[in-house]
Amino acid sequence: MSAKAAATRLWRTPAILCCIAIAIAAAPAFADDQEVPVGGVLRDAALRGLNGPSQNLAAYRGRPLIINVWASWCGPCREEMASLERLAWRDPNQYFVIIGISTDDYAEQAAGLLKKSNATISQFIDTRLQMEKMLGASRLPLTVLVDADGRVLDKVYGARQWDGADAQRLIDATFHKKLQAK
Repeated sequence: MSAKAAATRLWRTPAILCCIAIAIAAAPAFADDQEVPVGGVLRDAALRGLNGPSQNLAAYRGRPLIINVWASWCGPCREEMASLERLAWRDPNQYFVIIGISTDDYAEQAAGLLKKSNATISQFIDTRLQMEKMLGASRLPLTVLVDADGRVLDKVYGARQWDGADAQRLIDATFHKKLQAK
């Protein structure tokens, strides 16, 4: 092998290794900004409390979870909040948990709405848009049904009356379909 070929070979190896290292290092940052699709598992995230303590998303593993993404300026979001409260209080032994994620820029505005509506569901604020991006909240409101393992089962865009018979059938069918598949 000539000296020139050896030098070229030596140069290529570190350059290739450097490119691979950069790609591997950049991959997690890119993945954190991506939406988790239906069928995907939610990543853990720190949730900043609005009407209670802060929490990690992983703390909700073990039970099915309904995540409602909303904003105080969103009329349909405000309309459906009361039905989510009624759903949460319908059965004290409910097999799922309901939480809310506000995408408001200012926690004071979101907290003001919660106080005015006497919200009791655990509510969190997403000022850094981490949950908004992960859940795919391109429009509001968004309600995400998540199984006990953190897998996204369904995404429902738009307001619903979550304490109505149609919504209860949707919730039960979505969660029970997953439970029966195990």
